[in-house]
Amino acid sequence: MSGIHIDDVSRQFGDFTALEEVQLQVREGEFFSLLGPSGCGKTTLLNLIAGFLDPTRGRIMIGGKDVTGLPPYRRGLGIVFQDYALFPHLSVFDNVAYGLRIRKQPKKEIKRRVEEMLALVQLSSMADRRPHQLSGGQRQRVAIARALAIEPSVLLLDEPLSNLDAKLRKAMQTELRTIQRRTGVTTVLVTHDQEEALSLSDRIGILGHGRLQQVGTPLEVYRRPANRFVADFIGQVNLIQTAVAAERSTGRNRHAAIDYEIAAGVPLLLETTGSAEGSGLYMIRPERIKIALTAGNSGEANRAPGVISHVGYAGDQVRLHVQLAGKGELQVVASDPLFPVLPSAGDRCELYWDAEDVIALPPEGV
Repeated sequence: MSGIHIDDVSRQFGDFTALEEVQLQVREGEFFSLLGPSGCGKTTLLNLIAGFLDPTRGRIMIGGKDVTGLPPYRRGLGIVFQDYALFPHLSVFDNVAYGLRIRKQPKKEIKRRVEEMLALVQLSSMADRRPHQLSGGQRQRVAIARALAIEPSVLLLDEPLSNLDAKLRKAMQTELRTIQRRTGVTTVLVTHDQEEALSLSDRIGILGHGRLQQVGTPLEVYRRPANRFVADFIGQVNLIQTAVAAERSTGRNRHAAIDYEIAAGVPLLLETTGSAEGSGLYMIRPERIKIALTAGNSGEANRAPGVISHVGYAGDQVRLHVQLAGKGELQVVASDPLFPVLPSAGDRCELYWDAEDVIALPPEGV
């Protein structure tokens, strides 16, 4: 196993800067995901690690060794591509054995290693089949087995699950993580699928506009985003531009009465832990907002009356848009059992939330 150190790496294509001053440490044995919107630079960064591209500036270290000038075949990497890139004329066994034969391993060692990898991905009974005789999930496992057969120091995954249907994709996410834990290989996954990155990763790097916006655990990037870009990109979010009207103390926490400026209107009381001086940007996740269809005491802190403007049923969840009088709209995600009968657009409701769920975001440019 080897860790990866990306040291002040930039990459330009003519006048276009795809990556700018990226500093990143992927720990040994870690499952690390690169996540971001299309064009953010995540595939460019993976290609730089693999050696398919050279950085315009900076260096790349793998296992403490500077590999910046080395071609891909000398970096000791295993790579799984989006389309799997299996040889259609070769059997499953021969596909997995390909890298070992290129490295001129003894026949006995090739046989032992291929059998070991096929057992790992649960395809021992399919060693003689051709790729066209396999399902999409089975072809994906063959590609992983081939990449792992050469005992790589690092495994690179370029959106390997994107060609699978939704149900199979979820099943393969579990399998992929299980395989990575068994082998302990340092793994870097490029994906545009947020749920995939959150469920698989030890840590996630969020790329945006060619820069690394935040690195953290799935919990950190979801609950404590570093800036507006990350907050807006990861999951659903309500972003609230505010102006503090007054502050008061309650027990050990300071709370702020905040003028809620989604749209013009009278102040709406929000309570946040800590100090909220001046104007600022806050966020609250839709699933952290509770909803009641019967009126309560709307004068309490962190409560607001509203009218439901949209209801979307998603099986395990109900997704609602709630219009607040003169205050714009908030998204709410509630679990299905909360409503014995689904509410309808036009129903009155009351929203409420806990102080710790209102998160202050840093000013733009910080």
